[in-house]
Amino acid sequence: MTCPCSVSRFRWLRRLCFLVCVVVGCCSLPSAKAQNLDKPLQSIDEDITAFAYAPDGRIVYSVYRRIKTKVFDALEHDDIWLQEANGKRRRLLEGQKYTRGNQPFSYLIDSFRWSPNGHFILAELLVTTVLDDSGKTEDSFQTLLLDDSGHEIHINKGDSVIPDAANPFFLPDNTTIAFLSEAVKPRQLFSLKSTRLDIGSLKSPNDGRTFRDVSPIPGTISIAAVEQDRSMNGPNRLQRLDLFTDNDKELATLEGYEGGLTVSPSGKKVAYFIDKEILEMRDLASPNRGVRLRIGLGVFRWSPDESRILLKRALEKKSGDIVWIDLPALAPIPANHEIPIAQPTPIPILHGLTFRDFAVSPDGRSIAVIIPGKRSLLVFPLPR
Repeated sequence: MTCPCSVSRFRWLRRLCFLVCVVVGCCSLPSAKAQNLDKPLQSIDEDITAFAYAPDGRIVYSVYRRIKTKVFDALEHDDIWLQEANGKRRRLLEGQKYTRGNQPFSYLIDSFRWSPNGHFILAELLVTTVLDDSGKTEDSFQTLLLDDSGHEIHINKGDSVIPDAANPFFLPDNTTIAFLSEAVKPRQLFSLKSTRLDIGSLKSPNDGRTFRDVSPIPGTISIAAVEQDRSMNGPNRLQRLDLFTDNDKELATLEGYEGGLTVSPSGKKVAYFIDKEILEMRDLASPNRGVRLRIGLGVFRWSPDESRILLKRALEKKSGDIVWIDLPALAPIPANHEIPIAQPTPIPILHGLTFRDFAVSPDGRSIAVIIPGKRSLLVFPLPR
């Protein structure tokens, strides 16, 4: 039987339930029963700041490093490594040797994104630059381009870094990169920009528009986007946009937007949090079909068949347990009526323990997690 406390929204109660069940054997957690956490499929015992699966199952990851200079004792310069499917590892970037200009700086890797062909890597860096001898600093973000051999990729034979580039992603041609550029500080609204590896910056039909968030629609040059006017007085509007044409479609006016905009693997659905409790999903082709779920704000990933999501019940870079959420079928949204809210029962995995980050392998068979504390990476079979 499954103890009701094991699926509680309160972390302390879930942990207490787990400990009691292990000692007394009074109940069982639905998916933890056959999971052996002592024998991961892969493990990387490093202080990992970010990681991402390649399309073929390789893992790129960054390792926290501190370096010393003649003036500063503790600058942060992450290393970047690649782990092959057979477990072999090689360093793509040695942080200590990564320099730009004459000003000292620290950086952490915030995220990685692979090109569809698995040859190129986009590394988003959070950078702190020391401006003068008084120690005054300036924070910024930028994207570094590498190939899977560790060579820096220079855009139009120029720089290998895209300044002021957040949430970057490759288009299906493996050459064009779209990204967000800060329009309203601090990181409240963004402009949508793009560049090509061979010719550099591209003109956008969306110049002048500002967005809260975007998510690529797989296999297309289109995106889902949450748009808001620069004054931030108007509502959040869910849009479907082509990156290089003026072909756009407003899908819905949202009651609110809290984050998490993500298009499903098939490109047919989009999901996002409208507040700190409710996830809303819509059909991209028929946006008047949707559903709402009360699951609590967190980070989620779609299952390959889109029947479920995995939800980490905590914000980005914060530790939380991971649960399966079964998704109900999308239904017509009543005109001028409140959308019904489903309350699915979360199914815990990995014994209800907490993790800082996670990702599902491209084949959907395994899950990689970052444990709190030292932030080692472990890979386990994905409990069904």
